[in-house]
Amino acid sequence: MNWQTISEHIEAATGQPFTVLSSQAVGGGDINSTFRLQGRDRSYFVKLNRAGLAAMFEAEFEGLKELASTQALRVPAAITAGSTTDHAFLVLENIEFGSSNRASERLLGQQLARLHAVKQPYFGWHRDNTIGSTRQPNGQYPDWPGFWREQRLGFQLQLAAANGHGGRLQASGERLLGDLDALFDGYAPEPALLHGDLWAGNAAVDKQGLPVIFDPACYYGDREADLAMTELFGGFGRDFYAAYRDAWPLDDGYRVRKTLYNLYHILNHLNLFGGGYLRQTESMMAQLQAEVG
Repeated sequence: MNWQTISEHIEAATGQPFTVLSSQAVGGGDINSTFRLQGRDRSYFVKLNRAGLAAMFEAEFEGLKELASTQALRVPAAITAGSTTDHAFLVLENIEFGSSNRASERLLGQQLARLHAVKQPYFGWHRDNTIGSTRQPNGQYPDWPGFWREQRLGFQLQLAAANGHGGRLQASGERLLGDLDALFDGYAPEPALLHGDLWAGNAAVDKQGLPVIFDPACYYGDREADLAMTELFGGFGRDFYAAYRDAWPLDDGYRVRKTLYNLYHILNHLNLFGGGYLRQTESMMAQLQAEVG
């Protein structure tokens, strides 16, 4: 790999010369190739993908900038994004991670509540981004059920149909979309700034014990959607949830709506990884349908 073009982008963004002395592949990503670039006195974390995916990295760059601007919690500093002849790239601050403990779990809960206090007048965002490698549309809506119906579940159901998942899945999906408003009876969330893809693999702790979140899929939506995803695959401790609820208690209806929010991610997994997620998708739809009658 020739790092010259990326080095030039780093120099332009930072105003400081940078020469790559060594590069080390870093594991852990399913979608992108990742590397640590070491210079004389600085290092950077770099994501690479094919050149046609530059917009994906540009959206992530903007998402990190928006999260950082809140000063609610730590995210890797976004340095630059662009493309070479062969690759799209995103350059970030390189953060050395440490080990989480009860104090860092509590702090993450408090800081996430602080992030969710950042508002704007509409649901959505100023641009589309990606959830995994799937396009995530972020059209601006005045109402949350409409946004979730059309920009999240409806969009994923269309993808599922195109991927050959029709029949019962689509019929169940249509019924759920038609009954969606019943799940928000008496509950009207405000548009809160969300990480958007907050599972345990996108959260860590730095060497000083401060929480760090990364790989965002930002938009403004119901704060419950971020909390729901933390429960989908596990990895967040009781202290995290207790601290969040102490800072900002959750509505009783969250117990049901978290399944609705996580259905979006399981549908996305169905579209990305195939039929192994079909049974779970159908089960979640049946649970939600039972709640609305």
